[in-house]
Amino acid sequence: MNDVDPLEIAAELRTVIGTLVRRLRVDDELPQNQAAVLGWLVREGPRTTSELADLQRVRHQSMARTVALLTDAGLVEQQRHPTDGRKLVITATEPGVRALHDQRARREGAIAAAITDRLTPAEQRQLRDSVALLARVSR
Repeated sequence: MNDVDPLEIAAELRTVIGTLVRRLRVDDELPQNQAAVLGWLVREGPRTTSELADLQRVRHQSMARTVALLTDAGLVEQQRHPTDGRKLVITATEPGVRALHDQRARREGAIAAAITDRLTPAEQRQLRDSVALLARVSR
């Protein structure tokens, strides 16, 4: 007999992950939508506003506002598309890449500090092993 209720685990996991993400975002300098766009550009390379909107599942107008804010902040730059001059290609600038990496490093540092401060070495090993399980669930 299975003494594990997957729905109960799912509900608890959703709550805990949500709380963790909200706490990590408190000190973010980049709003989530801007960080997500920079993340796509850094991982996948230059994209048009339409492509970014599709990736983020938002309207083109919403993405255009996000790109404008990132451009004004010097975190991305826009250049004419090499084969279709009607389109603009968005690329992360060095300050944009640095801002994204700084935000990620701060978040990872906060998590590492909590792991060190709040978990025993045995719990840290258990958490390490759980990360692989979470990766399998997320596929």
